[in-house]
Amino acid sequence: MLGVNPYIAFKGNCRNAIEFYKNALDAQVLFTQTVGESPMSNMGPPDNIMHCTIKVGDSTIMMCDDPRPDGQTNGGNISLAIGLDSPEVAKRIFGNLSEEGSVVMPLEKTYWAEVFGMVTDKFGVRWMINCEAKQP
Repeated sequence: MLGVNPYIAFKGNCRNAIEFYKNALDAQVLFTQTVGESPMSNMGPPDNIMHCTIKVGDSTIMMCDDPRPDGQTNGGNISLAIGLDSPEVAKRIFGNLSEEGSVVMPLEKTYWAEVFGMVTDKFGVRWMINCEAKQP
């Protein structure tokens, strides 16, 4: 297992949040991609943030603009993102978290990951399971 990071979803103002955290927390932006720059350009306005990772000290925080119309109405706007390097472990963890919970996005291959999925566990905690794509 590689680690667990907070993932914050914003309602169209992620770019403002990035600038705020850069100044307020002396954060360093490690990666940013807009919806328009991604292969999923149909998921919202092209200038919305598809994904951003910032570094705060020894920690990282991931964030995006939430494309769902009901994004912040149930359970807040923070998920826990688990980064893995084994699809088998990702499947096991996803299955464990799904037990008595609800699958938001099935675990499947994406353009950025070998497998990725989202689940809300039986306690209402939202999880993102991400297994990095193998590099050639």
